[in-house]
Amino acid sequence: MTVFLVGAGPGDPGLMTVRARELIAAADVVLYDRLIPPGALDDAREDAELVYVGKIGGGPQMPQEEIDRLLVQYGTGDRTVVRLKGGDPFVFGRGGEEAQVLRAAGIPFEIVPAVTSGIAAPAYAGIPVTHREHASGVAFVTGHEDGSIDWDALARFPGTLVFYMGVKALPRIAERLQAGGRSAGEPVAVVERGTLPGQKTVVSTLASVVEDAAGIRAPAITLVGPVAALRSEIAWLEERPLFGKTVAVTRARAQASALAGRLRALGATTVEAPAIRTQPLEVSLPDVSSYDLLCVTSPAGAEYLFTHLRDARDLAGVTVAAIGPGTARELRARGVEPDVVPERAVAEGLVEALADRSFDRVLIARAREGRDVLPDALRERGAVVDVVALYETVAEPLGDEARAAAAKSDYLLFTSGSSVRFFAEAGGSLTGPKLVSIGPATSDVLREHGVEPDLEADPHTPDGLIAALLADA
Repeated sequence: MTVFLVGAGPGDPGLMTVRARELIAAADVVLYDRLIPPGALDDAREDAELVYVGKIGGGPQMPQEEIDRLLVQYGTGDRTVVRLKGGDPFVFGRGGEEAQVLRAAGIPFEIVPAVTSGIAAPAYAGIPVTHREHASGVAFVTGHEDGSIDWDALARFPGTLVFYMGVKALPRIAERLQAGGRSAGEPVAVVERGTLPGQKTVVSTLASVVEDAAGIRAPAITLVGPVAALRSEIAWLEERPLFGKTVAVTRARAQASALAGRLRALGATTVEAPAIRTQPLEVSLPDVSSYDLLCVTSPAGAEYLFTHLRDARDLAGVTVAAIGPGTARELRARGVEPDVVPERAVAEGLVEALADRSFDRVLIARAREGRDVLPDALRERGAVVDVVALYETVAEPLGDEARAAAAKSDYLLFTSGSSVRFFAEAGGSLTGPKLVSIGPATSDVLREHGVEPDLEADPHTPDGLIAALLADA
């Protein structure tokens, strides 16, 4: 089989290549570094073997020789092996050396390039590494001095210098470049955790950078050259509306990831602390075609409903009502255009939306713990109502790390009453962060736990949650 030397990019999961994600999802074995993006392994198969081979500067190290041995060991079999590296495998990633080891062992390999941090970190800081008026070239240099760097030649290089792994070497870099002829006033930028939450940028000069960047920690990129001064004009990351805010999301993991992604796009640092998950129930679904109206009360309900149907044809002739836009999207994804979607994404809103319509037989597809507002209201109007519980919401274990991170966040988001209950039962704190509720029913459960929501979404949807955050931030 083949060993794939795969670059995972500079840190932002959104900068991983499609090819990298495809290979991770297909791999039998993944040998992965420490500096890979958050969630990079989420798509790995459940039966895949995940082997950590990371290195920490100044800390525990797996010798490169041991990594080489593991590559040969796993690559010799009939399994698909991914060697997942932070950044690009051929830019200070020792990918060339590992490729040589594989070639010597007669093991087929492929290289999957990636966005390197030496370009991405400055870009996220608003600094181009080249510019027609300021730099016609760029040199990438390792900050680990082994005596091979010609500092005088480097100082004379007519362009931008980008140093990897140069935090500890910053005093030497500044000293040697000035000694080689670079001006003491030459702009310098140091970018910590480039493209990641908590990115920090310091702009200084060669004369002052050691003092100004004293608080910077690895991993960091150091950039020297006139382009560093352009940050004052074109910095963009800090302009995003939720930059500097941390938001903890407690909904089920499948939905939390999508919401967290939208929040990150707005500049927020996100903490995924799912307190709940859904699981299907054994149920015999009635003949849906025998009903006048089908009400689907959640996106999960739409998903589980179609595990009992052939496809959208089974709903032909039935009026379909979705409780909100998220549920409507799930239905549309399966070829069903809902006939009724209320303005307010709560049971009361659906009751109002159906007020002027008459139905004889109604089927409500929902969670086991759903409220009875909708079925009770339709029965009062004379309909025969059957309720089928397709799934249940259960507690998701909350790890110590996620619990602690949620407690330190600026906002704590709840999208259901069950997420409040299970989060509290798991030891999650309801004090400290601002509490954000998706709607009245969730707010009521927060009050049952002795706290008042600071923000309530209107409309009662993920879009409404985001709007509430933007208005408050």
